[in-house]
Amino acid sequence: MHCRNYRRPSLSRRDMLRQCANGFGAVALTALLNDRAFGAVDTGRPSATRNPLAPKAPHFPARAKNVIFLYMDGGPSQVDTFDYKPLLEKYNGQDPHKAMGRLEPTQFDNIGTVMKSPWNFKQRGQSGLWVSDLFPEISKVIDDICVLKSVVSKFPEHTSANYFLHTGSGIQGRPSMGAWVGYGLGSVNQNLPGFVVINGGLVPPGGMDVFNSGFLPASYQGSIFKPSGEPIANLTPGDSSREAQRKKLDLLNDLDEASLDRYAHEAQVESAILNYETAYRMQAAVPELMDLSGESEATKKLYGLDAGFDNTRTFGLECLLARRLVERGVRFIELTCPSGNGDRWDQHGGLVAGHGKNCLTVDQPIAGLLKDLKSRGLLDETLVVWGGEFGRTPFAQGADGRDHNPFGFSMWMAGGGVKGGISYGQTDDWGYKAIENKMEIHDLHATMLHLLGVEHTHSTYRYGGRDMRLTDVHGHVVHDIVS
Repeated sequence: MHCRNYRRPSLSRRDMLRQCANGFGAVALTALLNDRAFGAVDTGRPSATRNPLAPKAPHFPARAKNVIFLYMDGGPSQVDTFDYKPLLEKYNGQDPHKAMGRLEPTQFDNIGTVMKSPWNFKQRGQSGLWVSDLFPEISKVIDDICVLKSVVSKFPEHTSANYFLHTGSGIQGRPSMGAWVGYGLGSVNQNLPGFVVINGGLVPPGGMDVFNSGFLPASYQGSIFKPSGEPIANLTPGDSSREAQRKKLDLLNDLDEASLDRYAHEAQVESAILNYETAYRMQAAVPELMDLSGESEATKKLYGLDAGFDNTRTFGLECLLARRLVERGVRFIELTCPSGNGDRWDQHGGLVAGHGKNCLTVDQPIAGLLKDLKSRGLLDETLVVWGGEFGRTPFAQGADGRDHNPFGFSMWMAGGGVKGGISYGQTDDWGYKAIENKMEIHDLHATMLHLLGVEHTHSTYRYGGRDMRLTDVHGHVVHDIVS
C-alpha cells in the first residue's frame, strides 16, 4: 500500500558519490579536496556559521580602508582637463594626418582637424600641476591629487570599455571591482551593503551589470541607491510594524533552514537568508544615512547643495552621502553622474557645451568631498578615484567634438596612501598615446587593491576550472605613486 503524500528524500551530490559505484566517486572527491586549488581556496560562499560580509584581515597593513570611485561615464577629454599640450595650439586647424602622422581608426571615422583646447590651462597649487579652467574648485585641492596621465584601455567602444574598467574583462558577467573588494575584505558595517552605487540617473553602457558580482556570491554585488527620495525600492515596511517585520523574517528563515536540510546547504539558499537579514537591518540604517538634518549649512554649501544648477546639487548630494557611507564603514562606494547633461562625457559634437555642463556638475562637489574628508581625518584612509573608460582624441570629430581615445588618457587618485601633487606617466606631445609609464587598467586595479592591503595575485576565486582574480593574469602595483 502506497501513501500518496510520501516523498522520496532528496539525494545530495555528496550522498550520490558515496552510494553509487561502491563509493568510488567519494574517493575521487576526497583526493580533490586535498588539493589546494580545489579544497583550501576560500570560495567566499556563505555557510551556516559564516557571514560573507564579515570583516576580514588584509594580507598586509593597509593604507586605505574604503574606496570612493567617481565614475565619469563617457570618457572625459584628457587634453581639455589635466593633460596640457601646447602643440595643439600651434597646429590648431591643420590636417592631423600631416601634422601627427599615422592615426588609429576611430569609432565613427569622421576625423576633422587638429583641435586645441577651448579652455585655458594654468599651473595650480604649490605642486604646479596643469589644470584647465574647467575645474576652478578642483584646482584648489590639486596638491592632494595624483594625476595619472598614461592610462590605456584595450577597448575603443563604451560597453566593452566599461566592463573592462569595472571588472578587468571586456565581456559581460565578471565581478565588478567593488565586489572583489568586498570578497577580499568584507564590510565593517553589517547594517549596510559592502558595495554601494549611488546612481545619479544615468545607466552606463553595459547596464547595471557593470556593478554585478558575476560568479562571486550575490552578497558582494553593488546595491543601487538613489541620492534623494526613497533610496531603495520597497525599503519602507508600509503599515507593518518592526515587530511584524521581524516575525515575517523569522518565518522566512525557518522555511529556508528547512530547505537547507533538504538541499544540503546550497549556497544560493544560504545567501538568501543573509540577504533577508541585511535588508531588515537596512530599514533602520538607510533612513538614518539619508537624514541630513545633522549636517551644518556650511557643509551643505561646501558640497554645492545650494548651487543654482540642478545637477550640481544632485552630484553634491551623492558626494555628501559617500562621505557619510565612509563614516559608517561601507567598503566601496561608486558614484555615477546625473542625467540631463546631454550625452554624458561623450561629446562627439558640442564639446564646449557638453564638457562645460559636466564639469559644472562635478567640480564643486568633488572639491568639497576632498576638503571635507581631509578636515575630518578621513582622506588618509579613503582612496578617491576619478575617471572614465577612456579619453578623447586631440583632433576633432566633425567640427566641434572629439572621438574615443583608448591609447592614452587621464585619471586621478587622492588620499588612501597616494602621493598628492604629482603626475604619473606621460602621453606624447599631442596627448594622443601614452609613451611613458603606461598604466593598464589591470595596473590600476592592482594598485587599488594594494592600497587596501590586498595582494591582487592572492585574492582568487575558483571558477570555470581555474583561480580567477580581478587582474586576471596581469597587473602590476604602481609603487611610484604610493606615499
